[in-house]
Amino acid sequence: MKKNLFDRFADWAVCFTGSAGAFIGASLLVIIWAATGPMFKFSEVWQMVINTGTTIITFLMVFLIQKAQNKDSKAIQIKLNELIASHEQASDNIVDIEDLTEEELDELHKFYERIGKVPPKKQNSQK
Repeated sequence: MKKNLFDRFADWAVCFTGSAGAFIGASLLVIIWAATGPMFKFSEVWQMVINTGTTIITFLMVFLIQKAQNKDSKAIQIKLNELIASHEQASDNIVDIEDLTEEELDELHKFYERIGKVPPKKQNSQK
């Protein structure tokens, strides 16, 4: 399957920024910035460099992280749906529960908590 340019960039960026090399690089930049403080007399411009840089990077990373999370969530949902579909005793009523409201999900969660507390012999006899 061919990915568009943004998908390829997002995958690369998320992979890169989660690496040890990216962390070490960012740490070195902060150390270099801090070390240059005396040279710039800890001026407002010197402070603004790190503030502006980190703000811009953080702003952009939010979107990349959200993209990665959306993709992972979809993949997990598809895998779970496949597991539900492959088990004949599983209820297929919950395949699309991600479309429910928060309140409906809370009620469903409480239902499954109650089922989980019923001893196994009683669960089998209730079916």
